[in-house]
Amino acid sequence: MIGLTATDSIRATNPLMQEQLTVRFWGVRGSIACPGPHTVRYGGNTPCVEVQAGNQKFIFDGGTGIRVLGQELLQHLPVEAHVFFSHTHWDHIQGFPFFVPAFMPGNLFHIYGTRASDGKTIEKRLTDQMLHPNFPVPLQIMGGSLNFHDLEIGQVVHIDDVTVRNTMLNHPGSSIGYRLEWQGLTVSYVTDTEHFPDALDPNVLTLAQQANVLIYDATYTNDEYHEAGNSKIGWGHSTWQEAVKIARAAQVEQLILFHHDPLHDDLFLDDMGRQACRHFANTIIAQEGLTMTFAPNGNSSLQYASAISPGHE
Repeated sequence: MIGLTATDSIRATNPLMQEQLTVRFWGVRGSIACPGPHTVRYGGNTPCVEVQAGNQKFIFDGGTGIRVLGQELLQHLPVEAHVFFSHTHWDHIQGFPFFVPAFMPGNLFHIYGTRASDGKTIEKRLTDQMLHPNFPVPLQIMGGSLNFHDLEIGQVVHIDDVTVRNTMLNHPGSSIGYRLEWQGLTVSYVTDTEHFPDALDPNVLTLAQQANVLIYDATYTNDEYHEAGNSKIGWGHSTWQEAVKIARAAQVEQLILFHHDPLHDDLFLDDMGRQACRHFANTIIAQEGLTMTFAPNGNSSLQYASAISPGHE
């Protein structure tokens, strides 16, 4: 299991990391970015998670957090990475036009996503958000090499010794979750999904089964989800209570609560973390800068971005 003692950060580009899997969070919010004094510890950027598996770099979603990741990558040029989009609701793509490495010749990005219900490809949808009058610079100005890949639901992608699987999630307009496997280690990225009222979603269970890390949409609490007169049923998101059920049923090693509601400030998330840990001890609230490392031999470590660890006073 992962120890909660802070460790020194090790960059994914360090040769020592080539036999490790590293997960780093750059954006953890849902719906809209919410920077400010009340979100400073957990962060206000929308979804972006970086996974370094051996020599391969993966980026899941391009919310405003990808802009911050881009600034970090400028220190490690040239860059090659595989970018997987869960879907193209604005909070998951709005940082991509500000992803500086994509504008620089010599960098290479492989970009993956499913077709929309109207048949639009991931390339078309990313292009559309950068068209006038929405944005002054078109996607075609990006000087890096962008290779687009249209995924089918259930398609398995092999990149060297890394396998990436996907399946459909329960979300308005559709969304997909991912399962990354490398050297016996597994990271499951399951955001923007709504649980079923009477059973666990079999697609989510498939993605999460015995994962070392399950990153799960916990936008609401049960009370918020069922709030009289302001129910969130049908909005496409889940709760930390359902996350715990999935983690137990799938025998997950570490649960990460993700896609925080913009109204949930640091104190609210502190309390959520304490409550969730009472039901599933290995639960962490996703925080910008949170970095986790795993080795195939079972060694692992965790580093928080701030001096105060989530869920602790």
